[in-house]
Amino acid sequence: MSSSSISTFSANTGATVLAAALRQLQVEVIFGIVGIPVVEVAEACIAEGIRFIGCRNEQTASYAAGAYGYLTGKPGVCLVVSGPGVVHALSGLYNAQANCWPMILIGGSCESSQVGRGAFQELDQVAACRPYSKYSGRPLTIEAIPSVLDQAYRNSVSGRPGPTYVDFPADLIRGLASNNSSPLSSFKKPNSQAAHDSIQRAAEILLSAKRPLIIVGKGVGLAHAEDELAELVALTGAPFLPSPMAKGMISDLHPLCAGASRSQALQHADVVLVVGARLNWMFQFGRRFNVNAKLLVADIEPEEINRNRAAEVALVGDLKSTLKQLIQMLSLRKKEIINPTPFVNMLADGSKRNAERTRLQIQQSGSPMNHYMAISTIQDRLNASLPSGDYVLVSEGARTMDVTRVLVPSQLPRRRLDAGTLGAMGVGMGYAIAAQLAYPSKRVVAIFGDSAFGFSAMDVETAIRYKLPLIIIVINNGGIYHGLDDLSTLDPSKYPSFALSPNTNYELLSKIAPGSTSGYSVRSPAELNTALEKALRHEASLSIINVHIDHRPASQGLYWMDSSSTSGKL
Repeated sequence: MSSSSISTFSANTGATVLAAALRQLQVEVIFGIVGIPVVEVAEACIAEGIRFIGCRNEQTASYAAGAYGYLTGKPGVCLVVSGPGVVHALSGLYNAQANCWPMILIGGSCESSQVGRGAFQELDQVAACRPYSKYSGRPLTIEAIPSVLDQAYRNSVSGRPGPTYVDFPADLIRGLASNNSSPLSSFKKPNSQAAHDSIQRAAEILLSAKRPLIIVGKGVGLAHAEDELAELVALTGAPFLPSPMAKGMISDLHPLCAGASRSQALQHADVVLVVGARLNWMFQFGRRFNVNAKLLVADIEPEEINRNRAAEVALVGDLKSTLKQLIQMLSLRKKEIINPTPFVNMLADGSKRNAERTRLQIQQSGSPMNHYMAISTIQDRLNASLPSGDYVLVSEGARTMDVTRVLVPSQLPRRRLDAGTLGAMGVGMGYAIAAQLAYPSKRVVAIFGDSAFGFSAMDVETAIRYKLPLIIIVINNGGIYHGLDDLSTLDPSKYPSFALSPNTNYELLSKIAPGSTSGYSVRSPAELNTALEKALRHEASLSIINVHIDHRPASQGLYWMDSSSTSGKL
């Protein structure tokens, strides 16, 4: 929102007042699906110069809005119709809540006078959205629309970011304001710092650490604190372990990245500094840590500090400011920092052993390819064509996402999106569309499992319609986790629950709508390399690459759901 004062709105329809308020809040893109009663809202927004992205499913639209909020730092906005439209969009609201992404969901609703009378698509949407949002409300008058939207915006970005919901009855959307709306005040996001004594105590513990470890969460990305994180790592020499979407806050290729020796790092660290991450299922609730390790937790949210494992020191505040405080305190006593080289060398040896195991997985692939060979080929081509890593990677699926996390490194912050904290399937096309709009000059590469792609595949048409040059790669093994050679010999009533139609021609979706698009069906590393090279060269067009791989079950399970494994990598 602009730091300058915001003028009042002239009396107008509720739809135009709403659109003008969004424009004053510097909203540039809205995702959604129109219908009664929100068509007028979308058209008013377009008239205000806001780009409306009409999706094919409210889930895709809401997933896109959440991802857009994360990538841009400003709330992504989703506009949907009443009743079922809002219910469908709850998926994205819940996903944004779990991932702590700023988002505003706007839902149309029945006329105020018809509430409780069995109105068309009547639903208490404010109550339905409240458990999944930081704020859920509705303006009572047209004049109140700007202030309610402003409240939703402030709640979405302040403190720990998250989604909000605003309900607009049809009579407010179409009605006329009787007088001017109240002016909106300028807004600057509050910035809090950690307590000085906590910073001092954390510095003391870090200075005494022989095996320090920094766990990095995507909260660093939300706070745009990657520069401070890099300075802290350089100052302490401590290895760092990123969560999946924190990959790239510091390059995965950095010598202190412990992603490939995750278990060793957690088991042997004597001090663990958790920065913008939660000790949830992704980190096995803190159970894998050295039981004697001292835990330091830096987070914007006080309630997060002692979840699942008690912290020795709580650093509550904005991460960017908190890291600056800690760096300043450590810099004053730089000579006292213990050299962690033996610990770093141990982790480097572990990374080499894991890399060798991964290399063998790739080498063992025959014909057809397995996941490792297919995704390794993709990584080799991306590295050859985009060596700086300045592209956006979207990854969705079970084993597809799992192997992509291992094989495809990230080198830059906020360039990676996957199923995230919620582990939701169906997010991929919404994420890819949002990423291309957030980074219009970058290539967006979306790697899907075939089952995951099916959740949102129709939104390929959305991407084509808006001329978004996505590169969509479908890793096709004919099923959920795995498939079968041939279903035709079985009675349909006996089909396994996991099996999909083998040899489905997903690449033909590139021709679902008019446009300059390309589709490829590949079965070997050479064909995959050639197809991806062509797709990367065609910078203005969408491409779909259908990668047929071995349908048989993989030899290893999914590390992120294996509670007994000690060799998994995030």
